[in-house]
Amino acid sequence: MPPPSSAEPAPPEQGRLREIAHGGLRGAIAAMAMTGMRAFTVDLGIVEQTPQRARGLIRKVPRRRRRAAIELAHWGYGAAGGAVFAALPEGLRRRAWAGPIYGIATWLGFEAALAPALGLSQAAKPRPLERTALAADHLLYGFVLSETRRRPQA
Repeated sequence: MPPPSSAEPAPPEQGRLREIAHGGLRGAIAAMAMTGMRAFTVDLGIVEQTPQRARGLIRKVPRRRRRAAIELAHWGYGAAGGAVFAALPEGLRRRAWAGPIYGIATWLGFEAALAPALGLSQAAKPRPLERTALAADHLLYGFVLSETRRRPQA
């Protein structure tokens, strides 16, 4: 059987896997954008603790490699979140609010479960301005995931 030509559409399962992989890539890129926004809010003094100062598991990583390990973990978490977003029903994902709501939901999940497990003090301190900045960078994550641009029509 000859390989499908570029004019033939991919089988539905192959197209779905590509969409999920693309979502993972968008998620990693969105997490990278968040890294820039977080550096900005830390430099302004809005966010007190960056993930680089996390306690717990990170102590097992050599001190000189911790920042890189934290970034890779964050990007991996972002990629996984992007793949999950891409696996949601298309009708839901295509709504303008879906990405930002998803971004906020991932932040709330992080605050409720991962931040305490990682020993981040942000989970225990009420700091409204910091919480607003953290919500904003997760909104950014959601906007990048949602690809608000129009797709070309075939």
